[in-house]
Amino acid sequence: MTGAPAAALRRCTGLVVPPVLFGIVVLALWQGLVRLLDVKSWVLAAPTDIWHEVTAHPSQIAEAAGNSGLNALIGLVIGCVVGVLLAALCSRVTVLGHAITPLVAALAAIPIVCLAPVLMHLYGLTSAVPRRGVVAIAAFVPMFINTLRGLGEISTVHQELMSSLAASRTAVLRLIRLPGSLPHLCTGLRVAASLAVISAVVSEYFGGLQNGLGFRISDQAHATNYPGAWAAVLGAVVLGLLFFLAALLVERLVLGRRSVSVSRQ
Repeated sequence: MTGAPAAALRRCTGLVVPPVLFGIVVLALWQGLVRLLDVKSWVLAAPTDIWHEVTAHPSQIAEAAGNSGLNALIGLVIGCVVGVLLAALCSRVTVLGHAITPLVAALAAIPIVCLAPVLMHLYGLTSAVPRRGVVAIAAFVPMFINTLRGLGEISTVHQELMSSLAASRTAVLRLIRLPGSLPHLCTGLRVAASLAVISAVVSEYFGGLQNGLGFRISDQAHATNYPGAWAAVLGAVVLGLLFFLAALLVERLVLGRRSVSVSRQ
């Protein structure tokens, strides 16, 4: 195998093999230390015990991950759409941007542990709205900040060109600012995707519907089934990785098409 396929294979191998080997070493050391030192499960469960819980209750973990993932996905979409639209509006109305940006920064400082219980009491414990609202707020902040930053980065050449053509602000936003902000938008999406899963799982600790990974972690820990709690944590890790990989795929598709269109021009 020579040429481009061989180079792609070597690049893929270089990206995949080192973290896989590192993970195997970490798991081996983890297992060995827990067994050698006779560490209790409530301190740190052994990987084999965690895996036994995963294989013993795969459907329950998958169902909980699906419920948490649905809340994370809905909240992520809402937060991203609102963040992009509000950033576009603020880039067009400068005064509004100066007024809203500090409020968004203050919103980012609100801990989930404070926000989730308030929304639970507002919308009721049997509603999924509080959890999705927490996710939407968490996803909104990085999307708004990154998109607004990208919309503000317009080169002098493009600015002078659009001015010479007497282009309106809307035309500048549509033709120059939005395409130029795509890298920043994708960065915000990657951050928001990870925060969505974290927010969805953490918000489930504060009551409400008992069908997500957060509740399962808490329930198994209260039942002193610590390997079961770690198995649910593993489900949350896998869910977070899936969201992050989906964000990377979107970034690859968007920026790939953008580079192709630019090269054709």
